[in-house]
Amino acid sequence: MNSRQPIPVVVLAGFLGSGKTTVLNHLLAGRGGTRIGVVVNDFGSIEVDAMSVAGQVGDSMVSLGGGCLCCAVDGSELDAYLEKLSAPVHRIDVIVIEASGLAEPQEMIRMLMASENPAVRYGGMVEIVDAAEFDATRARHPETDRHLAVADLVVLNKTDRVDPAERARIEQELAALCAPGIPVVGADHGRIDPELLFDRRPWTETRGQLSFEDLLTEADGQGHGHGQGHGQGHDRDHCGHAHTAYESTEFTSEQALSPRRFIDFLDRRPAGLYRIKGFVHFGVPGHEERYEVHAVGRFLRFAPGPWGRGEARLTQLVLIGAGTDGAELLRDLEACREPAPHEARPESMWGVLRYVARTGTGTGTESESGTGTGSAEG
Repeated sequence: MNSRQPIPVVVLAGFLGSGKTTVLNHLLAGRGGTRIGVVVNDFGSIEVDAMSVAGQVGDSMVSLGGGCLCCAVDGSELDAYLEKLSAPVHRIDVIVIEASGLAEPQEMIRMLMASENPAVRYGGMVEIVDAAEFDATRARHPETDRHLAVADLVVLNKTDRVDPAERARIEQELAALCAPGIPVVGADHGRIDPELLFDRRPWTETRGQLSFEDLLTEADGQGHGHGQGHGQGHDRDHCGHAHTAYESTEFTSEQALSPRRFIDFLDRRPAGLYRIKGFVHFGVPGHEERYEVHAVGRFLRFAPGPWGRGEARLTQLVLIGAGTDGAELLRDLEACREPAPHEARPESMWGVLRYVARTGTGTGTESESGTGTGSAEG
């Protein structure tokens, strides 16, 4: 993945005590064969968060101490760390930044969007919310509302500590605070399915020379029949269970899709649809490439690329969500089919091109600001 396409950089944000490190540890434990680079942005001189995850990521981790990452106004320090992690020798598949509890996610997003490193791209911002302390956190940190407004996905953590009525109230408030359609994923003990954020590689793939983390996972797999990390038995028991809360819908079409109808489908996608991934064939004159599509929450990005030699011109999509109607999603996608793409005018692609990275950089367009699709993005 990282040999041809820019590495996605996902920001984990949330106030102190919300459970960011727990979520990160769970992602690491359930990563399969995926190589995750981690940037821990601890506030203060003692990097507690860094120490808690360092044993799982080995030399794929860098840590920033003594202040918030967003205080590096020109972003040069962040760029240096991302350049290190995105070096081909590390074979990193995805980079996760665990932001300080006092960091401003808007600034972090801005720095990632402005990065001139073509090896990385912004992959969305995930805001972690403590269900048990939701009201107290908003009272203590009024900027909570501003942070939620730029989130692409919200994880309502510690749902086991509130009753159903309280959870429903919080979810209703989150729906009002977030941009329209932002999905809210419930979790306890930070357990979310990594597939909501990135593709997991199977351990059966050839990995080349084993790193220390590979050896740890291999040894753990011999003892437990799994390959999901070292010392994570409790989370492992729940990793499969977490996945059962989500439905996966697959769509394949030999017929090209209408770019306008497909963008309209994306603009109207339900809040429970957490992730969309795959490739789209539009076939519009001048735009016959294969368009990779990646959506996390309301974050959306297209990446055009060449078709492989002898590769069939197909649209292949996987949609992951909860509480969604798979049959209805398929009907909506089937309505996007275009029988005569060669007759479409080039301007029909404008909606798609808004979400394509600028040539020569790893960043996206202005519309990829974490505020979702549609008119809110200009």
